[in-house]
Amino acid sequence: MITVADFMATPAPPDPRVFDASPFFVTPDGSGWALQSNMAHRVFPCNDHPSNKAPFSFRIDVPEGTTVVANGVRTGVHTTHGRTIYRFEQREPMATELAQVAVGAFTVIERGRHNGVILRDVVPTRLVADLEPKLAAVSDQLDFMENLVGDYPFPTYGSFVVDAELHFALETQTLTVYDGGFFTDPPTSFLPVMVHELAHQWFGDSVAPARWSDVWLNEGHASWSEFSSRFGLDSDAFTSFMKQIYSFGDLFRVFLGPVAQPPAGDLLTVFNNNVYLGGGLTLYALRQQVGDPTFRAIERAWVTTFRGRSASTEDFIALASRVSGQDLTAFLRDWLFGTTTPAMPGHPDWTVTPVPPPMFGQPVAAAAAALALPPELDLWHSRRY
Repeated sequence: MITVADFMATPAPPDPRVFDASPFFVTPDGSGWALQSNMAHRVFPCNDHPSNKAPFSFRIDVPEGTTVVANGVRTGVHTTHGRTIYRFEQREPMATELAQVAVGAFTVIERGRHNGVILRDVVPTRLVADLEPKLAAVSDQLDFMENLVGDYPFPTYGSFVVDAELHFALETQTLTVYDGGFFTDPPTSFLPVMVHELAHQWFGDSVAPARWSDVWLNEGHASWSEFSSRFGLDSDAFTSFMKQIYSFGDLFRVFLGPVAQPPAGDLLTVFNNNVYLGGGLTLYALRQQVGDPTFRAIERAWVTTFRGRSASTEDFIALASRVSGQDLTAFLRDWLFGTTTPAMPGHPDWTVTPVPPPMFGQPVAAAAAALALPPELDLWHSRRY
């Protein structure tokens, strides 16, 4: 057992221009945490890597009248002498980047149980009337995700909306945190983002990446779920969107690196467009290769086999091969590590945009600007996540 004394963290206003400026952020209503990717050690002592998961116990001491919600299930609340102590237990193993403690003038919207899951949202008290009906979409979204990949892996879920310019949403375990702007501009843009973050509870939270280069397993699956909910699997719109992503495949790989091999370790490079879009496209290619029933079996086997653990790209390739009954090693390695985009099964007519030779070797930031992505493919600059 290790005891750490006299460690202190001070909240600060978030800066939307610097994603890692305020892992412990303050808002007009209180405070919260945004620790991805490896900023938890700035808030509490830890080995700050997703391969080192553990259960969490929270004991939070606040002035009486202050609302507190943390990951997992509330196991106690006691007030004496003007102070209230809240206790929460996150019994399922959790990566440090996914920890969340919301403290302040918040209201907890209790939605009861849905499919056995305790649903509760945490929002600024002054914004309850606006946010409550929007966040109610979670019940249908939970049905959608459980139909895709099986039972939700935790006892609780909900949204934590803050009135602050975070410019991202983050899948903190059992309590996703959102910049309130997602729910205002445009009016329904929050719906696919909510599906994306809910999908992370299976892909990224319950099953965490073994290495940061494995983060496509989080973002590719969450993007796949989002696109599936937005367009509908097998719709012409879904196919057209995948074709559009495919056309940028070589440009993504040259400037942003292969799907499972980002070219650098900084936050915006690890979480780049090819990790999200190329990750989702890889799953589309896998489904094309093995068929929908086998693809669904792979997805369900992934979240059950590695539930509560950290797993790697190599683990996914091995599991997909075992479940499908075919050796998918070369197929998936080409999609995940290749420097050029493989042919798409079932779509021999799909083509990729050639890479202009003068662009080779440009810095990632300059190259990303040169891509001139349409808004629907530029995830970071469209304020999505």
